[in-house]
Amino acid sequence: WRWRWRRRLRLLAAARMSGVAGGDKRKEPERLPGLREDGQPPTKKLRSKKGRAGERYVPPPRKKSQSTSFGLQHFNETEYYFEHGLRKVVPYYFDFQTYCKGRWVGKTMREVFSDEFRAEPLDYYTRAASAGRIRLNEQLADLDTILKNNDFMRNTVHRHEPPVTAQPLRILSQNQEVVVVDKPASIPVHPCGRYRHNTVIFILGKEHNLTELHTIHRLDRLTSGVLMFAKTLDMSKKIDQQVRERQVQKEYVCRVEGEFPAGEVTCLQPVLVVSYKVGVCRVHPDGKPCRTVFQRLSFNGRSSVVRCQPHTGRTHQIRVHLQFLGHPILNDPVYNSGAWGPRRGAGGHVGKTDEELLQELLELHRLRECPDLLPEQPPEQPPDSGRGAADPSRPPEASAGQGGTEGPPKGPRDELCGECRLVRKDPTPGDLVMYLHSLRYKGPDWEYSSPLPPWAAADWHQD
Repeated sequence: WRWRWRRRLRLLAAARMSGVAGGDKRKEPERLPGLREDGQPPTKKLRSKKGRAGERYVPPPRKKSQSTSFGLQHFNETEYYFEHGLRKVVPYYFDFQTYCKGRWVGKTMREVFSDEFRAEPLDYYTRAASAGRIRLNEQLADLDTILKNNDFMRNTVHRHEPPVTAQPLRILSQNQEVVVVDKPASIPVHPCGRYRHNTVIFILGKEHNLTELHTIHRLDRLTSGVLMFAKTLDMSKKIDQQVRERQVQKEYVCRVEGEFPAGEVTCLQPVLVVSYKVGVCRVHPDGKPCRTVFQRLSFNGRSSVVRCQPHTGRTHQIRVHLQFLGHPILNDPVYNSGAWGPRRGAGGHVGKTDEELLQELLELHRLRECPDLLPEQPPEQPPDSGRGAADPSRPPEASAGQGGTEGPPKGPRDELCGECRLVRKDPTPGDLVMYLHSLRYKGPDWEYSSPLPPWAAADWHQD
């Protein structure tokens, strides 16, 4: 707008000079509309920081932190301990933080919690807001507030993490550029869902002081084997370029249902993501192109050990291709499930819509979770003594620590937390592993491999 006003001023000055030079005695040109009395453009009015009268003020978004790594302040949120062959995390208080998403604008906080945060019933969020656990722009939140753009929401929860195997995270190789580990099954690579401290990233930071790592590739939570991290951004970009140029060879082993065909078998079926939220894929013509080469290594009369070489990196590619071939992984909880129909998805035959499939998979997952619940046990100490029941309006400080201990520490019991009123059975060893193992990763000038797991032995038989 400034250049337009400058152009008007030049025209006005030219008109005045023309009148003086020609001896024109006519009246001066009228002041151009929009100019002030002195002929200058109007100054831009500054908007009040508090907005219009009666409107709720929303502060501008805060500057985003440039760091993407986890540090000591994160590792000290809680501690873990070992019990019955499992690594367990002491329940701790954690802040979920987010800015208002576009689809939430115009909705009340109550509607958003009801529609998109179904982990807890709406009554829980009402009680949490009353106790000061839910805040909007760092102020106590009223769930009937209508959300606006840039609203900042904070929800303090009492977090319980599922246990994982106590098997140690073994470092296969480490230098100035990379660190390579042999990931045990059941441990996620990075924080996701209910997992945070029981992840490879946090264990490496807490136990090995390895931080600022760059993820090169990922493995599913139940998959074991070779997992690589870059220590520098340059090395991360270098290996990523090698992957894009198909210079990296990946080799996996798995145990599948039945007698897998002898000889080399290549599957080229495209894979489509059915649901990113649930994490389910299937073979579909609209999917992305894929290529996996399989080779049977042994057969024990019931199941086969198969070598897998994925030449593309689609989500669940190996598992989906094995399902399509009619030989799903023996204990795959998703792709060897009855939700896929009598043929378990072989040949791409499902016989139901994607929505129906997802609903059945979620129901099977719920049924697997329900038997883990035991009758509630009375607390080991009175609620008003030691580190017993917490004041719901002010969460107590969780115990901090980096090392693991034997036996369960006494964590705080939270009166708003539904998990604190439940006692879950420990998972069995079979619940913590899927028979899929990352055996070897090889690049132009590097190669890393891990030992075969026990279930990959030719004479192995399931108990």
